[in-house]
Amino acid sequence: MAEVRPTSAGPTLADLGEWELIRRLGAFAPPGQFNDDAALLTLAAGEPPLVLNTDVLVEGIHFSERTTGAADVGWRAAAANLSDLAAMGATTVVGLTVGLVAPADTPWAWVEGVYGGLREALAPEGGVLLGGDCSGGGQRVLAITALGRLAAGAGPVRRSDGRPGDRLVCTGPHGLSRLGLALLQAEPGGVQAAALAGLDPDLRQRAIDAHRRPRPRFDAVRALIDSRPAGLTWRVGGCDSSDGLAAAVAAIAAASDCGARLDRSRLPLDAAMAPLDGAESWCLGGGEDFELVLALPPAWADALAMRLAGVHPIGELVAASPGTLNWQDGSSWADGPAGFQHFH
Repeated sequence: MAEVRPTSAGPTLADLGEWELIRRLGAFAPPGQFNDDAALLTLAAGEPPLVLNTDVLVEGIHFSERTTGAADVGWRAAAANLSDLAAMGATTVVGLTVGLVAPADTPWAWVEGVYGGLREALAPEGGVLLGGDCSGGGQRVLAITALGRLAAGAGPVRRSDGRPGDRLVCTGPHGLSRLGLALLQAEPGGVQAAALAGLDPDLRQRAIDAHRRPRPRFDAVRALIDSRPAGLTWRVGGCDSSDGLAAAVAAIAAASDCGARLDRSRLPLDAAMAPLDGAESWCLGGGEDFELVLALPPAWADALAMRLAGVHPIGELVAASPGTLNWQDGSSWADGPAGFQHFH
């Protein structure tokens, strides 16, 4: 008997896209709860809020055996979730819960490697594996929930807390992870392999490491706290750049009811990567760099740059239609890189 699927005249997830889906799902939660990379939960008066995040990694979309060994899958799964904690301003990691779905013929060695990678990524921040669940299924999936805490006396980082005149900064170079993926996917003898054949060995290794072993920027959050100018109230717009630098800037601008101008001459490119064809596109839309993108009052942005090496000023928020992007020199953004989007 043929399978009967329910019909609907409404839009599909492909029609909606990831951001519209998230916006609609937010209607089932308290106002603003779906606006950021993680959620805040206050358990007791006087205690720093708990920060919670859930992320799902799916084989074939977020990882593959061709490019990512089991331990690296675990590391990346942990790092992606920990990055979301950092993007909300957390400085302390409590731990992770893990939901594992896998086919029955999955080798135990693969599972062991994944959980070893998870634990290895948690170790520098003192977090632990808190538990989880497992189930059989047709595809390997990791569903991670991360828990952390804000620092005492510091506030959260929210996408919606930017204001016109804020300086846009990011905490490191962009595009390296996408270059690393290209190197790992390049077929021997293929066009892309030939184009990347003469790449500087140090750049090659940095790119592969950036893709396989990204590092959540808790150090940048601590520097942000320590660099706040005296007398300046806590107000930080921001998120991480897991979906791409341009997507992060657009998300902050849209949530803050601002537009954004990016300085094309100051894009955060690794100097050795800058001459490559497509480097600008990968910088803006490659994704999975897991750096922080912040909107700060100019004095705070300057103080952060003095305290933390690698901070890049990339533009500013402006009074304009929410979420619009333009170049600093006045030229139109047109159809610039949009970053990774699910369901397309």
